[in-house]
Amino acid sequence: MTHIAVLGSTNMDLVTYVAKAPQRGETVTGREFHTIPGGKGANQAIAAARCGATVSMIGAVGNDAFGIRLRDTLEHSGVDTDFLRTVEGPSGTAHIVVDDEGGNSIVVIPGANGTVDHLAPGDEGALTNADALLLQLEIPLDGVLAGAEAARRHGVRTVLTPSPAQPLPPELLEATDLLIPNEYEAITLTGRIDPREAATALLDLVPEVVVTLGEAGSLYVARGKEPLAVPASSVTAVDSTGAGDTFAGALAVALAEERPIREALMWASAAAALSVQREGASASMPYRQEIEAQYTA
Repeated sequence: MTHIAVLGSTNMDLVTYVAKAPQRGETVTGREFHTIPGGKGANQAIAAARCGATVSMIGAVGNDAFGIRLRDTLEHSGVDTDFLRTVEGPSGTAHIVVDDEGGNSIVVIPGANGTVDHLAPGDEGALTNADALLLQLEIPLDGVLAGAEAARRHGVRTVLTPSPAQPLPPELLEATDLLIPNEYEAITLTGRIDPREAATALLDLVPEVVVTLGEAGSLYVARGKEPLAVPASSVTAVDSTGAGDTFAGALAVALAEERPIREALMWASAAAALSVQREGASASMPYRQEIEAQYTA
């Protein structure tokens, strides 16, 4: 069975649903409020597990009520939490506003995630036999780099989602096999406005890139290969929170199963399309049988 390791964040998402997101200085009345387990690391772990992989989660939660719920949610989703440590203090939180068009804005407070600046004893063992290591940027860069370099030592494919967008150290890029930025992140990393130009520029840094373009689909580029554009499924979005993490988790599983790149991208796109039709991040992520029913080659 495919095995995916995830090094990253766990957050409790504090989600407010509004007709229109407030502008600076503006107060609006919301429609609903929910607390939903999330965090980019946990989201990708749950996405991969629901896609049929065995998954190990490396990270940290606080010794608070949120930490208990975050761990329980991962375990109930089939994710191994033996490497998810509990530390003193609050768990990470993400404060999310979702508008009626399905768009969102997010403020992340790291909490316990801020302690994941290194690999704890035993963490490296969680990824030695993995088919891929999924990484994001909601933990300190030192922790991300330690994970990427450990994966490289063991010949494990590293898949990095560069979010939240920020400059990346050369050492991390050198240890990254596949980079999955969204359009904004690709622009931030390269300064190129056109997604195709941005994707091509990123090939100077990493060997493979998938730029996710929301309802416009995704663009794959790799050194020595022709670019490949894959359309997104046409659906009505309810909440796009977690869609990118669903895509990344599903894509990592599809590639580990050695699916051809076009098929893998279409399969991941089908997973993301299902997720945006539901509220929440981890709560919206589809199971493998749902993706198979949605997927069309």
